[in-house]
Amino acid sequence: MTNVREAAYKVFEHFGVDRLFGNPGSTELPMLKGMPFPYVMGLNEAVVMGMADGFARASGKPALVNLHSSAGTGHSLGNLFTAWKNNAPIVVTAGQQARSILPFDPFLGAERPTEFPRPYVKFAIEPARAEDVPLALARAFAVALTPPMGPVFVSIPVDDWERECEMPALPDLTLRTFPDPAGIAKIAAMLDGAKNPALVLGTGVANAGGWDAAIALAEKTGVSVWAAPYAAREVFPETHPQFAGFLNAWRDQIRDSLAPHDAILVVGAPVFTYHVEGSGPHWPEGAELMALSDDPNHLSNLPGGAGVLGDPKAALTMLADSVKAGTFSGTSHQLIDPDPDMTAPYVLKRIAALRPDNAVIVEEAPTARGPEHVTLPITREGGFFTCASGGLGHSLPAAVGVALGQQDKVVAVLGDGSAMYTIQGLFTAFQEKANVSFVVLNNSAYAALTGFSSEFGMNHVPGCDLAGLDFAKLSEGLGVPSRRVDSVDSLDAALGWSMAESGPTLLDVRIK
Repeated sequence: MTNVREAAYKVFEHFGVDRLFGNPGSTELPMLKGMPFPYVMGLNEAVVMGMADGFARASGKPALVNLHSSAGTGHSLGNLFTAWKNNAPIVVTAGQQARSILPFDPFLGAERPTEFPRPYVKFAIEPARAEDVPLALARAFAVALTPPMGPVFVSIPVDDWERECEMPALPDLTLRTFPDPAGIAKIAAMLDGAKNPALVLGTGVANAGGWDAAIALAEKTGVSVWAAPYAAREVFPETHPQFAGFLNAWRDQIRDSLAPHDAILVVGAPVFTYHVEGSGPHWPEGAELMALSDDPNHLSNLPGGAGVLGDPKAALTMLADSVKAGTFSGTSHQLIDPDPDMTAPYVLKRIAALRPDNAVIVEEAPTARGPEHVTLPITREGGFFTCASGGLGHSLPAAVGVALGQQDKVVAVLGDGSAMYTIQGLFTAFQEKANVSFVVLNNSAYAALTGFSSEFGMNHVPGCDLAGLDFAKLSEGLGVPSRRVDSVDSLDAALGWSMAESGPTLLDVRIK
């Protein structure tokens, strides 16, 4: 016999956990007794969840999060939703009040704990008995790591940790599923019969480690390669001659971009992600479309066409081995060279020029996403992370998690509005000595929202003025060295200083 806490830590070890992300509360304290690995503290549960998301996706390992009951879980929900959309394998444990006082509506109790995080977890449980906690945790890790990966939730009463239990047997799991060869043959036939095929790649390709496999298929067939709308990871080298560009989340614009193609293969993404209402066909009339994904929802939501379920990396490799050779005849994506000025495009161009080799970009600057696509190319596997949900407050703490999950320099490109959602994450960056250059593109507004307002016939949006925020002072107050950049003349020196530092720094870059 052992106790629940000792058994739980054996479960964590079995699944490769080497740290705990959390913000401690009273109902979690017994879990932390004799903890065998580091505790990564966030000053708010949204920060905790964002860090865990970044760490899990960058390291390729599951992340372990510990939250307080209802209030702490509530604080985390925005970034839990993002983790769900990002397919981040996160096991969330939440402290519950003692079982003996749950009938009396105790202080800090959660009446229906497993319902609170739904529907944005794959699995949620409060075990019926203390003795069942270790097995519930083992199941939670298995579910989190099964593609499509995602967060799971286990509520654990505070008095469970010292209870005796048996140590459950822990399985050795291989969780990737190969696609049906018959489905691969259908896709190969479509590509072989096309005169001008297109390959649309989404986040699922990166999650499966399909970077090299995508390159091999593209170069074998000569397809034009597009990034799916709002892809939250790197999908293909953006300076490769066969990279055609980024699909926008508007139905008519997707049709226009894909109009030259007579066959379209979408891999690791929905068909398609939209931001506004649209009408008409979802892709050009007359073109064949097939989708390939390890996410059944991508296929069940298909508006026509055909689909194959399976691991994207395996599928791309199988296709590269079976399709006929072809020649690229499409149009390459073009970068721009903006004039020196304190604008987002120029600042992003200088980041691209001065970033260290193998630097990782973590982005949450909605106004600058378009300029980023034409000035700051992503050229390496594991080189880009953002949030698939559209919810703000993810990428500042996620950058800290990415830095903890791999060895290369992280450059976090953030909007001023985005950064303020989880600015407390800078304190964890300071504590952990995270190798992150935070670059805040400060235009003193929620400019993405004001720009989008034209879609609804508006010329004024209330609540978007952010004038007066001083990120250099905020950063210094949270322990992170900073500089304010007001002019082109000081930009390169500031970026050079930030990129050369081995710990966290912040630049408050005042753009037009």
